Amino acid sequence: MSFTEIEYGVADGVATVTLNRPHRLNAFTYAMRGELIEAFDRADADDEVRAVVVTGAGRAFCAGADLGGGGDTFNHHRTEEMYGGEDTVDGSPRDGGGTVALRIARSLKPVIGAINGPAVGVGVTMTLPMDIRLASDTARFGFVFARRGIVTEAASSWFLPRIVGIAQAMEWAATGRVFPASEALEGRLVSKVHAPDELLPAAYALAREIADNTSAVSVAAIRRLMWSGLSAASPWEAHRADSHLMNALGAAPDAAEGVTAFLEKRPARFPMKVSEDLPDAIPSWPANPYELP
Repeated sequence: MSFTEIEYGVADGVATVTLNRPHRLNAFTYAMRGELIEAFDRADADDEVRAVVVTGAGRAFCAGADLGGGGDTFNHHRTEEMYGGEDTVDGSPRDGGGTVALRIARSLKPVIGAINGPAVGVGVTMTLPMDIRLASDTARFGFVFARRGIVTEAASSWFLPRIVGIAQAMEWAATGRVFPASEALEGRLVSKVHAPDELLPAAYALAREIADNTSAVSVAAIRRLMWSGLSAASPWEAHRADSHLMNALGAAPDAAEGVTAFLEKRPARFPMKVSEDLPDAIPSWPANPYELP
């Protein structure tokens, strides 16, 4: 698949996904939806990729849905632009932003959002399943759905309260106002704010810290444990999952190498691959209740 609305590249163990419609402030379309899903499929299948950085071309990250369809933009009887093609849930067409968010949630590689400019609507909700969000001090954010007569999408009603708390999530979603990076930092939507020319270097430095020092299989397993644990009924569920994975990975080559390298005071050279060596005990997340067993 050749990309027309995003760019995808891999260097030094890091995949970069760049939303690439700068003439439309990288507004989200049906085509971009499919390309983003394909990009994360590629990243997961490539053992050279240890982390993914997502950013935007030009002065925006993503200005939200492309509203070129006018009042019918979100009317699935008139357009499929914002939906998931022929996929349905209980007879309703699937929200297109949600198909992207759930694909990012399933990623086996850690995902870092480098939010370089305005991130509004789906432009911000698509970042919620990313593991870490960094922002330029020129970025602006908005959960503007109530001002467009629709609802929060991309599974953000699950992700956003877990990230920032229910009170902050409701304030931003109910008002639909656009707010600056400083407020996003204060509300813990983003981890750090950087000057524009320092944003990507900071994202790549973080990605390289992962790529240079950790086991790819360990990181994939930890990512699944952390995210699935957000909806665990009690710590016992986490303990059960931890125990299965400690049993599986503790006897595996990466654990032997990690301990040996530490004792020998040298960098570890982890041999295991995500494409071949993930233990069966790794949680399948997000679970899809609509899939047949």
